[in-house]
Amino acid sequence: MRAPYTEPGAASSTASFPVSDRPAAAVIDLNALSHNFKEVTRSAEGRKILAVVKAQAYGHGAREVSRCLLGLGADMLGVALVEEGRDLREAGINAPILVMGPLFPEQAGAIVSLGLTPVVFTMPVARALSLAAKERGTTVGLHVKIDTGMGRLGIDPGDAPAFITELKKLDNIAVDGLMTHFADVDLRDKQFASKQMDRFEAFLKALKARGIDVPVRHAANSAALLDFRRALFTMVRPGLMLYGYDPLEERSRGADLRPVLSLMTRIAFLKKIPAGVPISYGRTFVTKRESIVATLPLGYADGYSRGLSNKGEAIVRGMRAPVIGRVCMDMCMLDVTDIAGVHEGDEVVLIGRQGGEQITADEIAARTGTIAYEVLCGISSRIPRIYQ
Repeated sequence: MRAPYTEPGAASSTASFPVSDRPAAAVIDLNALSHNFKEVTRSAEGRKILAVVKAQAYGHGAREVSRCLLGLGADMLGVALVEEGRDLREAGINAPILVMGPLFPEQAGAIVSLGLTPVVFTMPVARALSLAAKERGTTVGLHVKIDTGMGRLGIDPGDAPAFITELKKLDNIAVDGLMTHFADVDLRDKQFASKQMDRFEAFLKALKARGIDVPVRHAANSAALLDFRRALFTMVRPGLMLYGYDPLEERSRGADLRPVLSLMTRIAFLKKIPAGVPISYGRTFVTKRESIVATLPLGYADGYSRGLSNKGEAIVRGMRAPVIGRVCMDMCMLDVTDIAGVHEGDEVVLIGRQGGEQITADEIAARTGTIAYEVLCGISSRIPRIYQ
């Protein structure tokens, strides 16, 4: 017979849990964000800093994070979508915003009216921007994307000088920046990254031969900023390292990064059940002993991956507890049998630190076969962000 379980005389450990409308939260440590920005500044050695805040600042919340980073001295913000730029403008953020994702000609009006800086590599988009800017009596500054080996977006380096020459003939257009993007600079072997730099530098030389000087040039993402000094031109584009994670295959020994986000919830229900009882969908876990099972009000719809079924761990009262059974849409379960004093309402840390234990997005990524970027970006809007 299954029955609710409460440890006699135990007190609920909820003192540090943030107040919200829901017993789950992503707690954003702005002091850690500030610390990481200082690490970026140190590595950038005086270059301009474009802080990448696309995908809701990698799941941390673009508005608050952007305000914080601009206050710390970021020169520009980087987003992927026009909609992301619009959201920041509607939040009252007036700083330069680079839209790095693909654009369509019909988006030109919105880009110009919002005062966004587009990344351009096709003439139809450039002409649409020229027309939209002329209609509004303004000039739109843009950056040109050079594809040196990523194979995703951008113009071939050999074609780029002629392309930029044509751009400069358009009315109401200013070519303010040049950029490229690395395919694998996070790897130990920098051979291909070096080839990409050879192509980019050859393009810059060809452009100079035409008498064209573009003031802003950027290639360095977090990995290059940490371990490929050759790519540090006039501006750098840190993303993941701002949020406390090192993207390098071999972790950098020169960077002191602190995770910014903690994912927390509370035990909603405890029950003591006998051996031989299946837990959750598909009965993929069956208790081998009398067990205390904790149900958490958080699941894959919140961004806690179903891939953590029977693989993940969480921290309760400073101890690790395994995830048992399949992670559900709105709930998941822990085996807390070996945790003394466990109580309904206890704080549970899914990402972050409690006592002497810590679970990182890197650890979750390793257990689910992905990368920390996806773990952080995947935390859904159902989880409130609380800034401390």
